Amino acid sequence: MRELVERGWDEGRVEPGPPRRGGRRVTVNLGESPLGWLRSRGHVDARQFEAGERLRADYEMASLGARVTMRWDTSPRSPGRGGPEALDPTLAQIAAKRRFDAALAAVGPGLGDVLWRVVCAGEGLAVAEKGLGWPARAGKLVLGLALDRLAAQYGLQR
Repeated sequence: MRELVERGWDEGRVEPGPPRRGGRRVTVNLGESPLGWLRSRGHVDARQFEAGERLRADYEMASLGARVTMRWDTSPRSPGRGGPEALDPTLAQIAAKRRFDAALAAVGPGLGDVLWRVVCAGEGLAVAEKGLGWPARAGKLVLGLALDRLAAQYGLQR
């Protein structure tokens, strides 16, 4: 965890340094996702969190994020490696992409935007609201609806 000072409530930026007049000191876990932050504060329930984590896992497995370097994780496959039930990495990626596409289609275009920004892109709610041109605090309600639809798509029980 790193101690940071928030400067300018409307800017949404958090920078290291001593507190200035009008600023406040906050502690931020840089490894925590925005969805994890919402969960830890009771804004998202366990079912919604699980649905979001499944979507993020499918997003990452499908390798839909931007690449900044060469892929080094590919290695030659040996005959006994991974066992007979192991799915070929390419097939696993295709299956994850299909699950991801089906999940966003089930959520719908209006709700999928904020869902993708917060869960997959890792944007905070304030940044996602600003990027979508929404009023402040509208994103939490819409994200909750999107996560409920997503949980239904994944078949998660209440």
